[in-house]
Amino acid sequence: MRVVVAHNRYREAQPSGENTIVDVEITQLTAAGVEVLPFIRSSDEIPSMSKAAKALLPISPIWAPKAQHDLDRLLTEHRPDVLHLHNPYPLLSPWVVRTAHRRGVPVVQTVHNYRQVCSSGLYFRDGMICQDCRGRALGVPAVVHRCYRGSRAQSALMATTLAVHRPTWKSVDRFIALTTAVADHLRDYGIPDDRIVVKPNAIPDPGRPAPLGEGFLFLGRLSPEKGLDLLLNAWRRHPDGARGPLRIAGDGELRPLVEAAAAERSDVTFLGPLDRTGVRAALEASAVVLATSTWHDVLPTVIIEALAAGRPVLGTALGGIPYLVGADTPREPAGTGPAVSASVPGVPGGVLAGEAGWVVPPEPAALAAAFPVATAGAAALAPAARLRYERTFHPDVVTKRLLDIYADVARSSRAA
Repeated sequence: MRVVVAHNRYREAQPSGENTIVDVEITQLTAAGVEVLPFIRSSDEIPSMSKAAKALLPISPIWAPKAQHDLDRLLTEHRPDVLHLHNPYPLLSPWVVRTAHRRGVPVVQTVHNYRQVCSSGLYFRDGMICQDCRGRALGVPAVVHRCYRGSRAQSALMATTLAVHRPTWKSVDRFIALTTAVADHLRDYGIPDDRIVVKPNAIPDPGRPAPLGEGFLFLGRLSPEKGLDLLLNAWRRHPDGARGPLRIAGDGELRPLVEAAAAERSDVTFLGPLDRTGVRAALEASAVVLATSTWHDVLPTVIIEALAAGRPVLGTALGGIPYLVGADTPREPAGTGPAVSASVPGVPGGVLAGEAGWVVPPEPAALAAAFPVATAGAAALAPAARLRYERTFHPDVVTKRLLDIYADVARSSRAA
């Protein structure tokens, strides 16, 4: 199998889980015997571009001529079985799909965000979920609200790009939806079921989980859409020390908010940004990991890290979070008891229990009421959390799934 992996890397100054996932996936594919041909561009290249190249940047999301020329040469020379596209913006352009098809190469795309419809890719604006551009031929609200990079001009360009490339996206041979929520987004966009496959990301196996620690851990970007306000509001509804320790790790614009909470209460500890060793130590010290996003978070990697470490997750019922903890459909896996998906009486708004954790509406009262539920149930769900990682998110499982997708797409293309 010979596969071109196409990706426009985000700036290194802006930490990107997508960059990391692409790198890991290339490593996993190579280890599985796939000949990977990286077709990678980076937004860090932009400052060093020539004046002529910079002059063409405004049109590159629609059509990037140099990228098409370079890709066409790569396809002609190596004749790959599949092109696997991740992020095309701004230096590749969705036009790479048309370039590949012109050379008879089928295209698979992993959908990491909602940018088929939303110029920012988040469905989130001004601290709230926003789907104003959903169903529109042209995303005028994105222009009005400067949704792309805070610029009306750049937002107009991105909205135009999305409108121009609607037929391009509709021609992709297979979409990889990271969760069932992304699959629903693609169906709403008009993609038929037979061209959507749910395949999550994987992370390397950290090994046998340590015994459960105590309390709760929030690990991630300290930004509004990650739900820091929601979390701290809910936590303050309990007396200091009543729910055990709350550890918060990460960095971002809401760092002062977290620092103030840590100064205010003895049961809140701010760990700051952590390296991989620090992340592992924080996971081991905790019993439950929190994912309190207030947007339709696509696939927060911290949840997979938690499951790999045998830590159940308490999260909001938004985006891919229910899928990740196994609460998106009723389930009855071995070892978790008969009622793994049920509303818990007495909890405002209800708690939905899944294979590996719990989800609640993004409301302070519901989250506050779920803390004792998670504390009481953590030990029972810890083995199931690790089992869900092994069955669904382990690299061996996910890589095999990806190879099956490639083989199916290549076979269908040859038969066409």
